[in-house]
Amino acid sequence: MASVMRSCIQSILKLLNCVIGMVGIAMMLYAVWLIRVWQREIGDFPFFDDDDDDFSPWFIYTFLGLGVTLSMITCLGHIAAETANGCCLYLYMFFVFLLLMLEAGVTADVFLNRDWEEDFPKDPSGSFDQFKGFIRSSFELCKWIGLSIVSVQGLSFLVAMILKAVGPHPCYDSDDDYASDRVPLLRDVVHPPPYVVVNPVTGSRNDAWSIRINEKANR
Repeated sequence: MASVMRSCIQSILKLLNCVIGMVGIAMMLYAVWLIRVWQREIGDFPFFDDDDDDFSPWFIYTFLGLGVTLSMITCLGHIAAETANGCCLYLYMFFVFLLLMLEAGVTADVFLNRDWEEDFPKDPSGSFDQFKGFIRSSFELCKWIGLSIVSVQGLSFLVAMILKAVGPHPCYDSDDDYASDRVPLLRDVVHPPPYVVVNPVTGSRNDAWSIRINEKANR
């Protein structure tokens, strides 16, 4: 029963990690598209721009970095879900917790600070303004998408805690550790009869031969 429950928890954690991984891949694809637009308009890639850092396309860097981070967290989550190792689970929960705190901080700054746009530097690519316009025009859709992503991250954190509490699979060195008389499923096991190794006796055979020879001589 415990192994079935552990397998179900591992499958759920892998499924949640797949959702987080798809979000990370989508962010990386969007960042690649932004890089392509920047290269087409400016004629150079943003990573090799020699201008001042205040005019760097930080929005592209942010999206690409978040996508790579989510993908790495997904890989770590799959390893933790497969092995149920305590160290991997703790490390995975730590990164998911940091990600949730970052998202909570940005959300609180946007909703509580009226001048939140001044906290971000100027984006010469204009991608940040386009992103803000898309969110404002589709606020309900973006709100539910954001809540879904945060819920998946929170559920993955909770499932990782449950998997850590359940523990990993028990490890056995060999099949000899399973005694047949202790396994209830092996009902038809035939136990070998006990035997004792003794030294061969040769004196009785010689006596028998001598008795036979004497009988023949008497005849």
